Amino acid sequence: MSGPDSTSFCRIWQITRRDGLRLGFTDHDCDLEFNALICRAGSGLTASALVQVAGLAVDNAEALGALSDTAIRAGDLTAGRFDGAEIMLWLADWQDLSRNRLLFHGTLGEISQHGLAFRAELRGLSEALSQPQGHAYSRGCSAVLGDARCRFDLRQPGYLQELPVLAVSGAGRLLHLAPAESFEPGWFAEGRLEVLSGAAAGLDAMIRSDRLLAEGREIGLWQSLRAGLLPGDQVRLGPGCDRRAVTCRQKFSNLKNFRGFPHLPSEDWLTSWPRQGQENTGGSLFLTPGAGAGL
Repeated sequence: MSGPDSTSFCRIWQITRRDGLRLGFTDHDCDLEFNALICRAGSGLTASALVQVAGLAVDNAEALGALSDTAIRAGDLTAGRFDGAEIMLWLADWQDLSRNRLLFHGTLGEISQHGLAFRAELRGLSEALSQPQGHAYSRGCSAVLGDARCRFDLRQPGYLQELPVLAVSGAGRLLHLAPAESFEPGWFAEGRLEVLSGAAAGLDAMIRSDRLLAEGREIGLWQSLRAGLLPGDQVRLGPGCDRRAVTCRQKFSNLKNFRGFPHLPSEDWLTSWPRQGQENTGGSLFLTPGAGAGL
C-alpha cells in the first residue's frame, strides 16, 4: 500500500470484549465506518511500534490510550471487562476504506492505568501455542463442570439458583443472599457465581464457601468482584464440583463422562514394599471391602 496518496492512510482499531461488546477507534480526525462499526476519532488510542516475528514467539506491541466515559471507562478496566478482549489493527486509506491491510490480530493482555490514561499489552495469536497442552493422569476429574468434555447440562432444573443480594461484607468477599431452602448447605461451594444485574453485571467469581443462616444464605468468594455489588443486585449460583468420582455419580449422575482415574494408585503405594504379615496376593487393590468407597 503505497503511492502518491499514501498520506491519507490512518490506523483503525476494533476491540471485541468477551461479553460481545464491539468498540472501534481511529487516529483519523473524523469518525469512520469500517466493518459495519463506527470507529471513533479523538479517542487518544495509539499503538507503539509493532514487532511481528516468525515461529512461535509472541508478537510484541502495546496500545496506549486515554480513558473516556463514552469509550473505555476506568471502571470497566478495573472490573476486568477488557481482559482477553480480541483486538484487530488495520492500516487503511480513509478516502477508500477498501484499501486496507490487517497489521495485527490478537488479544489484550496485561492492562495498567496511570492517572487518566491506560497501557495495554497486545498478545498475538501465537500466544495460545505457547500454553501447556495435553492432560495429566490424576484421580480427580480434569474437565470443567459443564464444558464439552464434562457434557453436563447445567441448565436443567435443580442445579442453578438466582437470588437477590441482601448485603455485602468482608471487603466484598462475603455475600448475604435471600434464602434458597431447596439446596443443602455446601451445594454451591467450589461453584461459580454470575452477576445478572447492577454495576457488576456480566462478571463472575469462584465460590469458596456456602452456608445456610437463619436469615438467608451466606456465600463466600475466593476473590472479591472488581466491581461493587449492592443490595438488590441479582446473582446466579452454579453448583460446586470437587472433581471426585463419587460427587460426579451422586450429585450429577454423570459418571460416564468422568475424566479422572479414581483407581490410580497413590504415591505411598508406588513407593511401598511387601511387609511380613500383610496380604501380598498381587490382586486388585479395589476388590477388597471399602476399597471402592471413592466411587
